[in-house]
Amino acid sequence: MPAQQLAAHLYYDGCLALAHTRANAESIQGWVRPADMRIAPPRRRWTVQDDQELLRLDDPAAVATTLDRTEQSCAMRLWRIRSGRVVALPQ
Repeated sequence: MPAQQLAAHLYYDGCLALAHTRANAESIQGWVRPADMRIAPPRRRWTVQDDQELLRLDDPAAVATTLDRTEQSCAMRLWRIRSGRVVALPQ
């Protein structure tokens, strides 16, 4: 697991670390993913073309089918662009 590898790299034997952080790093080494725990799929980034299509259509339901995204995802992205939380990428 990447987290276990990172912890092992950062908290190697003899490294300078607080006792509780070293204990936490050691405790994750024995962790095993439960068989029924799903692995989240990789996230799709929004592209310039996606943003432009979203702004052009101005309808999350309509653009959701075009971009193969959920309506909620499109509505959230549109809100973020309009509120200035995300800058619509220029072409």
